[in-house]
Amino acid sequence: MVGDTPDATRQRGSGFYQSPSLPAGHRYQVVALVLQGGGALGAYQAGVYEGLAEAQLHPNWVAGISIGALNAAIIAGNPPQQRVARLQQFWETICRPPLLPSSPLSQMDLRDWPEPLIGMLNGWEAWRALTEGQNGFFQPRASFSFDRSATPDTASYYDTAPLKATLEALVDFDRLNDSGEIRVSVGAVNVATGNFVYFDNTKERLCAEHFMASGALPPGFPAVEIGGEYYWDGGVVSNTPLQKVLATTPRRNSLVFQVDLWSAHGALPTDLSAVMVRQKDIQYSSRTRTITTYMASMQKQRRLLGELMKLVPEDARKHNPWYRRAAEEACDRLFNVFHLIYRDKRCEGNYKDFQFGARTMRAHWQCGLADIRHSLQHPDWLDMPTAEEPFITHDVHRQ
Repeated sequence: MVGDTPDATRQRGSGFYQSPSLPAGHRYQVVALVLQGGGALGAYQAGVYEGLAEAQLHPNWVAGISIGALNAAIIAGNPPQQRVARLQQFWETICRPPLLPSSPLSQMDLRDWPEPLIGMLNGWEAWRALTEGQNGFFQPRASFSFDRSATPDTASYYDTAPLKATLEALVDFDRLNDSGEIRVSVGAVNVATGNFVYFDNTKERLCAEHFMASGALPPGFPAVEIGGEYYWDGGVVSNTPLQKVLATTPRRNSLVFQVDLWSAHGALPTDLSAVMVRQKDIQYSSRTRTITTYMASMQKQRRLLGELMKLVPEDARKHNPWYRRAAEEACDRLFNVFHLIYRDKRCEGNYKDFQFGARTMRAHWQCGLADIRHSLQHPDWLDMPTAEEPFITHDVHRQ
């Protein structure tokens, strides 16, 4: 794979990723950015990417679901020097009200305001999203049809046609598909079969509809037709594509930045609003830590299998199909996973994923930027895992 800067080269095959910010002599073949779904919270992911770009850590694989898929399209569909600006343009566009003017408070720093007042303002912004839609993203339908003869792409509260125009204005899909700089994988669900699928630019040509399908969360957004099939938001089944990156074969040494918008851990709810917040957190967090724990266990098992296979006599290895299959499974690879998990504020409420106010968007962005900068203040975290510990994770919020 051709690099996107003179000092950063990538290879889709077995070559190693070269970056000035990675330790000398590392053997990473993949630097992946994994983006969970979470609606308006996705500005946090844009902030994380800005910090990675500052550190010259340009990914060669971006995997996303829902809003993560939309961020992935912006990143992969632009040259490195334009990605942060394009992300800013995307978020400023979709966080601008389509009808009534923005509130003057949207430009003010309200951190010293009492939380109840900030909560009321957040509720107002969320109400505007529900009633007006969001500029360049979605708009309310003139009427809702319960006619069974209606098509799946109209069975929703909102029309996402504005999003198609926004993506096509901000994403160079020829670059995304043809440059070979970044592998792109976005998850969606086949509405008819219930099967989870990944659209991948190494297997097919991706267009705006593939990314819109990954973010088509019902009943708000309509199913998107691709190749005669209809697809919904991947978060209906699983809200994080982490396992896609970790389990794809052939496995390769990987540095993964997993950016989550929902925290599996949280306080016990004591009122109905808090119950709804907690329910969303648990549902959409998709058990990221469970996946990493499982994959870490699998890596240890593969290493044990590899050690046992060394005891097999040489003459018994040559023509034994079971040995060849075991050798493929025991292939040692090293994984280093950075967890970056958005920590919500008490005043955000159960509408935090559809509260697209510009002030809140910028706060989310700054949180993501601060978290990745904090993470990269530990340069040893970028070191290669060892054979004794082939799967390691880091999280600034656990330090």
